[in-house]
Amino acid sequence: MNTQNKLMTAAEAIGRFVHDGDCVAFGGFSTNRRAYGLVREVIRQKKKDLTVESGSAGGDIDMLIGAGCVKVMNISYIANSGFTMVCRRFREAVETGALPVEDYSLDVQTIAYHGAALGLPYVPVKNMLGSDLETLWGISEEERKKYPKLPAKKFVVAEDPFEPGSRLCLVPTPKIDAALVHVQKASPDGTCRIEGARFQDEDIAIAAKHTVISCEELVSDEEMHADPNANTLPGLCVDAVVHLPWGAHPSQCFGYYDYDPAAMIAYDKASRTQDAFDAWLAESLCQDHAAYLKQIGEERLSGLKIDPAAGYVPGLKRK
Repeated sequence: MNTQNKLMTAAEAIGRFVHDGDCVAFGGFSTNRRAYGLVREVIRQKKKDLTVESGSAGGDIDMLIGAGCVKVMNISYIANSGFTMVCRRFREAVETGALPVEDYSLDVQTIAYHGAALGLPYVPVKNMLGSDLETLWGISEEERKKYPKLPAKKFVVAEDPFEPGSRLCLVPTPKIDAALVHVQKASPDGTCRIEGARFQDEDIAIAAKHTVISCEELVSDEEMHADPNANTLPGLCVDAVVHLPWGAHPSQCFGYYDYDPAAMIAYDKASRTQDAFDAWLAESLCQDHAAYLKQIGEERLSGLKIDPAAGYVPGLKRK
């Protein structure tokens, strides 16, 4: 059977499928399976004016903000949990008014991603009604006119047509240009497998016009197709496959490695000011992923490999 080979380098995939001004959605959750390897390539290529979508975001999105890649974002949470409670480049950008941000609850945002995957223009929910998330918009209806990738309104409150007197919150679904997701296994035709929690990753990959997958392991199409029930996404949802072992570092990747506390602590310190962040980025970004891994060092990476019986690294110094 002839199948399409979608293998690319990170530079090729980001160069082809992520453009200035795009709406880009990111997979993973805070310190779990974030697509750091692809994010670093976005920064290397100096992509700008991005509209960012991410359910529970982490330091990868904070890096994009610090590097000047982000124009506006929809968010529900952004932290390197356990190390930085609110990511620092994000916080400063919001507090100074440099970054317009719309705030949804985490459950609503993931429901909206599922609606986008289904091709729905909006999703009706009860969530957020009666809270400040209903009354205090981060981006006004007038200001939204400046950002073509944002919907005209945060949401619309309407009466439930099937239960008169009951209110619904009609939340627009995002129009995602590109989704960047890190997975455990993928094959050249784009079939991929997420092990452990999947978060919003399936939905953003299906909803996006273009999906770029980075993977820990590159396996044959035949091996992936031999156990289709274990697969997460078919190749038809994926435009590019990038083989990036340790592509989620310094976040964790279930079944492969733990998060890197030393890197998280170092980033927490470096991201406290823009000048310190700029110096850190110049030193740590590296010319490509291979150079990045070499800088981290084989010994340090080896110490992050999980104990299969435990599912994490016993004895890892986490503070």
